[in-house]
Amino acid sequence: MPGDYNGNGIWCIAEIRHGALVPTIYELLTAGRGLATALGQPLCAVVIGGPGKASQAATAVAPRGADKVYVVEHAALDAFLDEAYGAALKGLIEKERPAKVLFSASAAGRSLAARVSVLCGGGLASDVTEVSVNGDKHLQALRPVYAGNLISQVSVRRGPEMATVRPMAYSRSEAAGKTGEVVPHAVDPSAWNLRSKVLGFTPEESKEIDLSSAERIVSGGRGLGNPKGFELIRELAHSLGAAVGASRAAVDSGWIPYRHQVGLTGRTVRPRLYVACGISGQIQHLAGMSSSDFIVAINSDPEAPLMKIANLAVEGDLYQIIPAVIAEIQKQRGEAGTPAAAAH
Repeated sequence: MPGDYNGNGIWCIAEIRHGALVPTIYELLTAGRGLATALGQPLCAVVIGGPGKASQAATAVAPRGADKVYVVEHAALDAFLDEAYGAALKGLIEKERPAKVLFSASAAGRSLAARVSVLCGGGLASDVTEVSVNGDKHLQALRPVYAGNLISQVSVRRGPEMATVRPMAYSRSEAAGKTGEVVPHAVDPSAWNLRSKVLGFTPEESKEIDLSSAERIVSGGRGLGNPKGFELIRELAHSLGAAVGASRAAVDSGWIPYRHQVGLTGRTVRPRLYVACGISGQIQHLAGMSSSDFIVAINSDPEAPLMKIANLAVEGDLYQIIPAVIAEIQKQRGEAGTPAAAAH
């Protein structure tokens, strides 16, 4: 959008993944509310999707703090395609002219944000962990750089000002006691000139809980001693209904895939329960999980940084402690069985 850009309103873009609303929209609403309050502007959510799906998602989003929820609904938007979503969002931005737009830093969110920033001529700060406004009322953000060893402060000065926010960087908004106005926005896909289409989707065959939205996480580190230690971590996670996480050291050692990494160079998480097993707690790991509601650390080193910030620090051999915990959980549930013994 050439020339001076004068926008009004903070927008948070919701994501619908395979028909289900992704809860990161509630985190964006928390981040967006801070901006809206600082600028005295309305907070809005935008839901894009196929017939029925977007409307249903908007019903869930409306009571969670947004003053207004825009619904962009069409059969051409049933499956995520950044070309189509970008064209639809560009039209809505040109019509309503928001000041700032927040996306989740998911794979879809990063792709869509980059496309929309180019289409609309706005600036974009990517993969940020905190957003605010500076003295000139421009969007300001913190983002990790150099593999998480430094935190940089960046500002966006070309509107509409945009940012992709790491999942779990903010807490989820609660019901606000009021319901935002739901506003439908019609689109005409015939004008989009799309050059690609979605033929189908084959999900990854995995029974593990997604780390990015998990309420409970059990993580393992170098203190496991070897990759087979993650068999015990997975068993504890399964008994707790938790996702499996890992430290950077464990991932770098090739013991577990990168998608499990917690920290500035992996996933930022904010679960209700975080259990760290054999993780010393270097600064880049702490930055990715220290906002957890309750932290349990199991380590043989009482001086490990993570042991000092944990709500419950358990000193000892994790290969003795974890099987005992699993056995107690099974006992309380009336389940039979003996925890698998992982190689030490």
